[in-house]
Amino acid sequence: MYNDEKNLYHYTYRRDGAEPTFGESLHTPGGQPGSQGPELEGKPVKKNRLGLKITALALSCALLGGAAGGGAVWAAGRLGGGGNESEISVSNRPVTQVALRDVDGKTALSDAEVYAANVNSVVSIRTSATAGYNFFGQPVQSASAGSGFVLSKDGYILTNYHVVKNAETVTVTLYSGDEFEARYIGGEEDYDIAVIKVEAEDLQPVTLGDSATLNVGDHVLAIGNPLGELTFSMSGGMVSCVDRAINVDGTPFNMIQTDTSINPGNSGGPLFNQYGEVVGIVSAKYSQSSGGTTVEGLGFAIPMNDVFSMVKDIMTNGYVTNRAWLGITPQTMNESWAAQFSYDQKTGVFVCSVEAGSAAEKAGLKMGDVIVKVDDTEIKTVEDLNLAKKKYSAGDAAKLEVYRPDGNVTLDLTWDAAPRDEQAQQQDQPARQAPDGGNGGYDNRDGGYYSDPFDMFRYFFG
Repeated sequence: MYNDEKNLYHYTYRRDGAEPTFGESLHTPGGQPGSQGPELEGKPVKKNRLGLKITALALSCALLGGAAGGGAVWAAGRLGGGGNESEISVSNRPVTQVALRDVDGKTALSDAEVYAANVNSVVSIRTSATAGYNFFGQPVQSASAGSGFVLSKDGYILTNYHVVKNAETVTVTLYSGDEFEARYIGGEEDYDIAVIKVEAEDLQPVTLGDSATLNVGDHVLAIGNPLGELTFSMSGGMVSCVDRAINVDGTPFNMIQTDTSINPGNSGGPLFNQYGEVVGIVSAKYSQSSGGTTVEGLGFAIPMNDVFSMVKDIMTNGYVTNRAWLGITPQTMNESWAAQFSYDQKTGVFVCSVEAGSAAEKAGLKMGDVIVKVDDTEIKTVEDLNLAKKKYSAGDAAKLEVYRPDGNVTLDLTWDAAPRDEQAQQQDQPARQAPDGGNGGYDNRDGGYYSDPFDMFRYFFG
């Protein structure tokens, strides 16, 4: 009970309100340690907050003193002056100094050393664009965030294509806090890479590594801008799979799979190996399966080897000059189309149209053909064709196995280079759907739509 109404912080456990004498146990009502008097009632006890603050302050001072003076033991006697003491050991370990090592491709680095060596090469990216117009006709701005990394001292930066796609402004922030407005140099949507540039000098570039040397189980690290606000965060994990084929919004990718924590805002950032080299470009994370099941630990990065030559091409020419181009309007074959055309072939890529003068026309492809194989790669969908095409560059040769109603044929193909204007339109993508949502093909000569496949044939053959 409180001993004095005016002194609310003065409390005694004695039923009569009297003060205990010095040395008398507060835990036994009889005043003698260990006496078998009746136990106290289980009433709530109000905390002496002033006493707690003073005790906390004393503990903080003791800890600081122990840290400053080396290893120490902090001791406190029990309330009432008992002889027993509670001891807390305080470490005297000094603060670890992280060595700033050069990335030489030969020396394995600790995680802290990888971060110290590369954090100044990673950038935070913010973009803005006009997302539409409101009721009053005023533009509505949208904003997004991502990551990137410095390729050269004079300001070339690599990121994901989807990070800067359709952006009207791109702002780059360095670890130092310096901000720059960046301009778009070029990109390749099929590989989800883009190069931007800031006007700066003496930036610290990363060291690119060989992604083909990665093995399942290798330790990897990602530095980026998760959630668009937790800038320059590092996460770590291991390589879960190499050469993982995944489909992102209809586009096939060959990826490094990792359980490294990846979140929105990490896109475009670097994936480092244990030597501090960039071996991948963080690009995607699965958080939910097609069946709606929540999943964890499924992050993906684009292998550096797959895009290195393209990146150099973009830096030099503004676009990928040697990207393989076929020159057709493709459509995934299905049972409905097969039934309407009386085709025996129910899978593959249906050729809706052939561009004049293209590699497809030179090889002998015709509208109505169905591509079923490229060299030894079986083709069942447009995604299969796009993935197979990524293995080739302009000038490479390939054999196409093609279904025709009167018998299959094998055609010799030499891939063309995608013209710059055609690349901007992302040719060889799936034919657009008809306005009514049907399976009509797309006529790329005049922008019209076919209401059904028979209309397509009637258009060309009268």
